[in-house]
Amino acid sequence: MSAKKIFILGGSGFVGGHLVRRLSTDGHEVTVATRYAPAARHLSIVPGVRIRQCRPHDLESLTGALEGHDLVINLVGILNERGFGGKGFRRAHVELVEKIIIACEAGRVGQMIQMSSINAGEGSSHYLKSRGQAEQLVRQADSGGLLDTAIFRPSTIFGPDDSFLNRFAGLLKISPLLPLARPNARFAPVYVGDVVEAFARVIAGKRLGGETYELCGSEVWSLKELVQWLRDQLGLRRLVVGLPDPIGRAQGMAFNLVPGKPFSSDNFKSLLLDSVCTDNGFERLGIEPWGMAELAPTWLGANGSQGPVSRDRS
Repeated sequence: MSAKKIFILGGSGFVGGHLVRRLSTDGHEVTVATRYAPAARHLSIVPGVRIRQCRPHDLESLTGALEGHDLVINLVGILNERGFGGKGFRRAHVELVEKIIIACEAGRVGQMIQMSSINAGEGSSHYLKSRGQAEQLVRQADSGGLLDTAIFRPSTIFGPDDSFLNRFAGLLKISPLLPLARPNARFAPVYVGDVVEAFARVIAGKRLGGETYELCGSEVWSLKELVQWLRDQLGLRRLVVGLPDPIGRAQGMAFNLVPGKPFSSDNFKSLLLDSVCTDNGFERLGIEPWGMAELAPTWLGANGSQGPVSRDRS
């Protein structure tokens, strides 16, 4: 495998931190682009990694930062926007991808991997619509010969430092009652290490080939089952209550006004579609993914028999 010079947008986040370390181990030179360099300071000690401060929505700044690289990885994504109407999602997901493609052509960068989401382009949420529009731009760049691309579409990603299990764990610890919108919505949570392995294997190939990979863990859960399982792993006595859709929709509307938007109307719309795979991208890459119940107990402090088994396997 030949080493590459890789430019990552969104590299200081949850997935990015794991990916940067893996790419460094594989011998690649990695540039983590960020608007605020101190936010990526924790990655500066990783061998072969440098932090580059740039303004990603400024074409001149982005092009200058991209020049000299072989591959760009876009991990940028938001689950909620500050305002309403989808403008924030379009800026983060669509307008940025437009600029990346233009900058790649100007800076002679030949490859791009786009992080997207299961159900991109489907449903009524601004999140999924904008993800789908970004995918369309990437595919057009590939079919037009501008870039050699790949797209990853993971289900919800979990890991010791995620914002998924940890958010629910935090809520369970402070509240005796947890009401859930869309309790029967289904997920196939995917371990961050498996997602990183998928990146590594695609990058190791000579060409990305315009492929799209759906990435799901080996287990499918309803949201209520998942939260109840997490509650039990934490040894808590909490009541988890599923809300009917009219009340869940109202909950989203109410949380639209809460600072930080821990839940929103757009989140509710996204939950109307199950986050499960219709195509097994891991199988195509020769990866056997973990299930959440297999692996998460190793850091949740599970009481069940899966804990020691998972620790041995890990």
